[in-house]
Amino acid sequence: MTTTLKQRLKDDLTTAIKGRDELRSATIRLTLTAITKEEVAGTTARQLSDDEVLTVITREAKKRREAAEAFEQGGRVESAQRERAEGEVLAAYLPQQLTDEEIAAIVREAVAESGATGPKGMGAVMKLVNPKVAKRAEGGRVAAEVKRQLAG
Repeated sequence: MTTTLKQRLKDDLTTAIKGRDELRSATIRLTLTAITKEEVAGTTARQLSDDEVLTVITREAKKRREAAEAFEQGGRVESAQRERAEGEVLAAYLPQQLTDEEIAAIVREAVAESGATGPKGMGAVMKLVNPKVAKRAEGGRVAAEVKRQLAG
């Protein structure tokens, strides 16, 4: 029987608690809370699939990245470092992220395939790019690359 991503998180939480790894246990605990919250949201409670759990983890990692930037701008270096460290813990559960060069190549291919020119073609290009980069690149990075390439 294969272990679900949620079960893997629970097992890792137990290991982190036993190893007295405060950062890891706190981060995983918060992520499991977000997953549970998602499971009970709506009219009926349900089990999330691994893909849905991955979406929650991605959202949590993005929150950490944005918080780190905000703390950095506010001059709170220690808080920013903590957020980045939590983001690194979550990154271990995410698929390998695409590099900027890989995103650029995928976007180039999609622009050629769609025949889009100028900013008006962004929707068509994004429609082709999104399935290829799903969960392996943040939407903002992809959109910025599409805009850059369509601007010429």
